[in-house]
Amino acid sequence: MKDLYNSLMYAARGHAQWEIETSFNIIKNRKKLLILFVMALPLLIPAMAHAAATLPAFIGGKAAFGPSYFSPATFYGSIAVGVIAGLITGCIGAGGGFVITPALMSLGVKGILAVGTDMFHIFAKAIMGTTLHKKMGNVHAGLAIAFLIGSGLGVTGGGKINRALYNFNPIMSDFVISSIYVVLLGFLGIFAMSEYLSMRKNAPKDGGDAHGGPEKITALGAKLQAINLAPMIKFDDHVVPGGRRISGFFVAACGAVTGFLASILGVGGGFVTFPMFVYGLGISTATTVGTDIFQIIFTAGYGSIAQYAIYGYVFYTLAMGMLLGSLFGIQIGAITTKVVPGTQIKAFYALAILAGFVNRLFALPEKLTQMGYITLSAASGALITKIGVWLFFGLVSIFAFWIISTFIRNIPKLRAEAAEEYDTNVTKGGVSQ
Repeated sequence: MKDLYNSLMYAARGHAQWEIETSFNIIKNRKKLLILFVMALPLLIPAMAHAAATLPAFIGGKAAFGPSYFSPATFYGSIAVGVIAGLITGCIGAGGGFVITPALMSLGVKGILAVGTDMFHIFAKAIMGTTLHKKMGNVHAGLAIAFLIGSGLGVTGGGKINRALYNFNPIMSDFVISSIYVVLLGFLGIFAMSEYLSMRKNAPKDGGDAHGGPEKITALGAKLQAINLAPMIKFDDHVVPGGRRISGFFVAACGAVTGFLASILGVGGGFVTFPMFVYGLGISTATTVGTDIFQIIFTAGYGSIAQYAIYGYVFYTLAMGMLLGSLFGIQIGAITTKVVPGTQIKAFYALAILAGFVNRLFALPEKLTQMGYITLSAASGALITKIGVWLFFGLVSIFAFWIISTFIRNIPKLRAEAAEEYDTNVTKGGVSQ
């Protein structure tokens, strides 16, 4: 179980590094900022509607612009969710995306809509900020094609199941999504907290590369690579003489699992690609990371558009709110790591994940009551759900306040470091000339 946790965290860190790089690519590029501005223009519509709810119907008011389930809390809450997820990603370097879908559901967004919106937000960030030409050297065409074939099937299956569940019983759909997050966040949160407690007792050890993992092939990887099942794909020529070979069916199967989970949970899928590729198939970390970044664009794009958006399960304004919020949060979080103790960061990460776990766990009794499986008064079920929401947003708000206040207090120090780094670079440039 510990190995599984470590592999998931390696993958989460790898995905976080991609998000950080993507965010900086957008912020530092004027053309991309202009595109972002154009994409964010629809955000003005709900803002105008809320500010002028009494406008005549023929001009447009809240009833005309906002759907029945839309409220200022969900709109501005989506920006806050993006900021919090960005702070976790930028400051901790792992796992900010795990809290987005549970947070949206806590704001009153239906589970299937939260999943589709989260996937679309990932897709929008990917197409805007990913510099593919820098990563293509590590993308193996054969592995990518086989993976995407399986991923397409998995995303389609996951989307169909989510839609079928929602059409059959919307409450059951929310219950299933919440239950999956209870298992995932509970597992990650317990191990993250134990890792933090272990760090407090022992001297910190080198965590290795964010994309770390075994470069030596695992026993399972060796067994699977020994199976000669056509079509065979040759890869990792840069790692071992003559490269390695694996059946395309195994790669496609991994893609199917990744796509299915991504479509069910509303995430990019990278947190399962890494352990399956590196630990399961014996593929090098460099090839895995490159292929994973490549697949996120297609998996999130196909899933969010073909499985959710065209059926009305993507809330565009919330997706853009999260995107803007996460860009801000990632910048602050990444800069603040220079002045924040690592042990405290790990503690807050564990608390944030456990808060998401408690949030979804406390939502289950009300759902079970509504489906008739347990007997509980409506007021009691609603109270338990609210307690979970308060605990979640209370803990993550404390984390966000701590990070932002730490950043503000250390602005002079960060400016001095930036000026010193600039002077050093100028000096080196002058000497080289």
